[in-house]
Amino acid sequence: MTLDKVCEMLKQMELPLAYNHFKSEQNPPYLVYMVSDTESFAADNKVYHKEDRFAIELYTAKKDTLLETRLEVLLEDHEVYYEKYESYIDTEKMYQIRYEI
Repeated sequence: MTLDKVCEMLKQMELPLAYNHFKSEQNPPYLVYMVSDTESFAADNKVYHKEDRFAIELYTAKKDTLLETRLEVLLEDHEVYYEKYESYIDTEKMYQIRYEI
């Protein structure tokens, strides 16, 4: 999957969306996505294949299982495998649900 395809897919959620960060403060819920790392296959000092991995972060003011489910269904409809992680950001009083794809 490419960065552009990730962006187009996430636009279907109809939430504020930004790559890496917003330039101004946002009220939750909102989404942020980014390249989290790149896995490369190389030999003889040459990269033959590289694959970007992405992180999608959903920020909410309260635990919102319906919104999480909507995002998960979207990923599954696009046949995207994901790992899900949850944390609470005390200083921001927000939940961060991170999907690594």
